[in-house]
Amino acid sequence: MTTNKTIKVALAGAGAFGIKHLDGIKNIDGVEVVSLISRDLDKTREVAARYGIGHVTTDLAESLALPEVDAVILCTPTQMHAEQSIACMKAGKHVQVEIPLADSLKGAQEVVALQKETGLVAMCGHTRRFNPSHQYVHKKIQAGEFNIQQMDVQTYFFRRTNTNALGQARSWTDHLLWHHAAHTVDLFAYQANSPIVKANAVQGPIHPVLGIAMDMSIQLKAANGAICTLSLSFNNDGPLGTYFRYIGDTATYLARYDDLYNGKDEKIDVSHVDVSMNGIELQDREFFAAIREGREPNSSVASVLACYQVLHDLEQQLQ
Repeated sequence: MTTNKTIKVALAGAGAFGIKHLDGIKNIDGVEVVSLISRDLDKTREVAARYGIGHVTTDLAESLALPEVDAVILCTPTQMHAEQSIACMKAGKHVQVEIPLADSLKGAQEVVALQKETGLVAMCGHTRRFNPSHQYVHKKIQAGEFNIQQMDVQTYFFRRTNTNALGQARSWTDHLLWHHAAHTVDLFAYQANSPIVKANAVQGPIHPVLGIAMDMSIQLKAANGAICTLSLSFNNDGPLGTYFRYIGDTATYLARYDDLYNGKDEKIDVSHVDVSMNGIELQDREFFAAIREGREPNSSVASVLACYQVLHDLEQQLQ
């Protein structure tokens, strides 16, 4: 597409994460959200009014039928990701789907196959690739100044009831393996710059109501010898989120979302790493830049497929 044209976007899912994207997009020139899709019409209208979005619907197909829509961002329940990504591309729209790409390997493979067929930009929101903290470490690795020996990662939430990031009740169940582990599995292979060759998992008891394991432990090994230890829990009553410890040959780094610290917990200035300190905004910038430049984005669906193969293998072990 021509560089001076405004990219018109439909955003599906006006929950906690959809709003993060709307806040990020406000800072990006030449992009306009023209349609908002979510299942509660009143709440969706309220969000649309706040962000000046003209078109509101509960049906994704209605937005895909709008000729002015160039691209779609999907912040919908995990179980819908693959099917909706395919619908977007079949309608001729570029698509960015929030992590995870799918909740099965088959779903992920189908999305990648259609992207290859259509040549559209299809990207998955593996935000850790974009956070300034992890970008800083990535640049050190690329410069040959740092190599990972171990990544030690803790992903902790308190989800004994089914609520979203804003503490609101939600209609679908989140998944430790296919959603939360996906962040770390992809980031480890990306940062080690080496494919994962060995993966083990054990899980705790299955929750009687939610029907999922609330605790999980995963071990990974990359072809170059680097290892990763990942602990996940929906039972942790304390600070929520994911905390990364990079133990390397020349340094130790602690990454907490966009912020970075050394091994002694002294803050490292990462404000000059990229044009923003907001990982979601940086992810969206990459999506729109790839559309304008007609290129494959970082965290394209093809480049993250290996992650979903590992998740599939881990799921087989857990069954």
